[in-house]
Amino acid sequence: MSSVPLFKLNTGAMMPAVGLGGWGGHTTEERENAWTFMLMALQSGYRLIDTAWAYHTEKATGEAIRKSGIPRDQIWVTTKLHNQHQGVFVEEYFEDSLKKLGLDYVDLLLLHWPQTAKYTPDGSDALDATGNLICYDTPIFNESWAHIEKIHASGRAKAIGVSNFSIKNLEKVFETAQIVPAVNQVEMHPYLIQQDLKDYCDAKGIVLTAYTPTGYDTVRKDPTILELAAKYGVSGGQIVLAWHVARGVAVVPKSANEQRQKDNINLPKLDAEDVKRVSALDQGRRLCNAANKEGKVWGWTYEQLGW
Repeated sequence: MSSVPLFKLNTGAMMPAVGLGGWGGHTTEERENAWTFMLMALQSGYRLIDTAWAYHTEKATGEAIRKSGIPRDQIWVTTKLHNQHQGVFVEEYFEDSLKKLGLDYVDLLLLHWPQTAKYTPDGSDALDATGNLICYDTPIFNESWAHIEKIHASGRAKAIGVSNFSIKNLEKVFETAQIVPAVNQVEMHPYLIQQDLKDYCDAKGIVLTAYTPTGYDTVRKDPTILELAAKYGVSGGQIVLAWHVARGVAVVPKSANEQRQKDNINLPKLDAEDVKRVSALDQGRRLCNAANKEGKVWGWTYEQLGW
């Protein structure tokens, strides 16, 4: 069994390859109490927490860090700019994130989505008559990226990156970007291996991070995954996370269960042939952010997202 490996970013920073997903649930109570499972994870050996303005768990993240007693420079904090806060709102809401975290800087700031949603003061979703998120057709992520580059230059975000960006939209970023994103966080699991995106990001020096990395029970209970779990004497989730790490993809699984948290940072080293077997399960199938009946994901079509 291996300890948590580190992946080197294009900034030179070493980022833990396995972190804790900081999504805290739907209710205010769940989000406020998220510090409990975050603290448990830090005490179990995690050194990366992945949160976001939209998760409403930045305050809980900061609380867990302070309660842990672990020095700040030993914990990697990732947060994300909400899709309502692009353009002129970038600086204001990044400062809001820092205030909620109670930190002077974050280790990684991500642009959460390429699309810009209609702004509401409290961050609640503005929906159209069909229940779709109201987004603008013309992206402004180039303007937003310029603001994020300034935040990086100030030292308040040690590394910067994007999330849910396709090759199509990364190409648009590069039309004006002065800094290559360090990370692209996307949905990725054995049913959605996105090899083309992986190859593209590898060539650009961008580290991919997978969310929904184990693909829920849909993937964890796949016969091939269960067969490999029996072979290595671990859970299906551990097999999938080990597959990601073997591919050079970082992962941020969310778990509030102490044993699963410990399992997720104790991964087997898979044989090369077994890595290939898991990759062969690819179906190009999204499980977390699949299009709705109107063909949209958070207000944009697959075509706009480049998916």
